[in-house]
Amino acid sequence: MFGKKNQDGSPSTEMFGKTNRIVEGTIIKGDIISQADFRLDGELQGNFKSKGKLVIGLAGSVIGNITCDTADIEGKFDGKLDISDLLNVKATAVIKGEVNVSKLSMEAGAVFMATCVMKTGNTNSAPMMITEGEKK
Repeated sequence: MFGKKNQDGSPSTEMFGKTNRIVEGTIIKGDIISQADFRLDGELQGNFKSKGKLVIGLAGSVIGNITCDTADIEGKFDGKLDISDLLNVKATAVIKGEVNVSKLSMEAGAVFMATCVMKTGNTNSAPMMITEGEKK
């Protein structure tokens, strides 16, 4: 209904560069699956999965699991994050739970109460583990 599909059922390239948006004051109870980028300024009580980028805005919050390529978090998150590439944690973010990520960028002032496993490109090396309160 909303997006065209190729004959094989895969999403059309027409959705690339487009962003879904949930505005402040909206509460979603359930799971979201999206092929496109997504901005969440409301509240999600459920899981989120995308091959694109997720932005959790300053007023946004998620309680559940997130699986996506990249993410920018300004708001609140409680659950398990599985980011295949880059996670940007802004100074206003509050993150609790588990984080699995390839690259991590964190601004001073962010609250990060989570275990973090850094995935490495070298399959022969063990992942780096950062736990709550640990400094390197």
